[in-house]
Amino acid sequence: MSPTSSPTSSPTPRRRRIAALALLTGLPLLLAAAPATPPHPRVVLETVCGDIVLELHPEDAPQTVANFTKLVNQGFYDSLTFHRVVPGFVIQGGDPNSRDDNPFNDGDGGPGYTVPAEIKGKHVKGAVAMARQGDQVNPERASNGSQFYIALRDLPHLDDGYTVFGQVVSGWPAIDSIVGLAARNDIARVGNNSNPGRLAMIKHARLLPATTTKAASTKATKPMPAQPAAADSAAH
Repeated sequence: MSPTSSPTSSPTPRRRRIAALALLTGLPLLLAAAPATPPHPRVVLETVCGDIVLELHPEDAPQTVANFTKLVNQGFYDSLTFHRVVPGFVIQGGDPNSRDDNPFNDGDGGPGYTVPAEIKGKHVKGAVAMARQGDQVNPERASNGSQFYIALRDLPHLDDGYTVFGQVVSGWPAIDSIVGLAARNDIARVGNNSNPGRLAMIKHARLLPATTTKAASTKATKPMPAQPAAADSAAH
């Protein structure tokens, strides 16, 4: 006598319908349990040339974003300037030395500490990244504690070298006005870098409501001048 047949492993149509119903019933619970997308804080730089809005990316650089928002909330950036303008490359600001009357010490200052490197984001047009000292004196590529720059175009040769922590989401007319100041004959220059001084001042920086982030601790070190991102051959 032949052995009895084993039950098929395929579910019957009725069982399939029950399984599908159970999945649909539990789907809202699964979605609720899924991790939420990290919030993207936004900072408004109210400059004399107009407002620039930055969207910050804590998923790429959490310590850098926490430090930046901490300084914004403290009023650190108020009355500082974009002290380095290189058309077709970057505009750079955030040095407390830019408050004094000596344009030639701009780029050397900071809050007195560095922030560990968080190198992940790419230098697309509008990328916001931290300045730092060069590799010879800063092999860890730690960022200056306050100085940042905005990429005026895609700068892929800077990828893997600097911490990108945000993106410009509006305010290009203001940025273009700042870049245009480089053509003036009555501003300070060091090599290819133009320093418009208070003509490119950040009057006030503020965090948009309901987007505050908890400030992370930063590594206290001896204050060091920032080595800004080196311009490529097209900028010379």
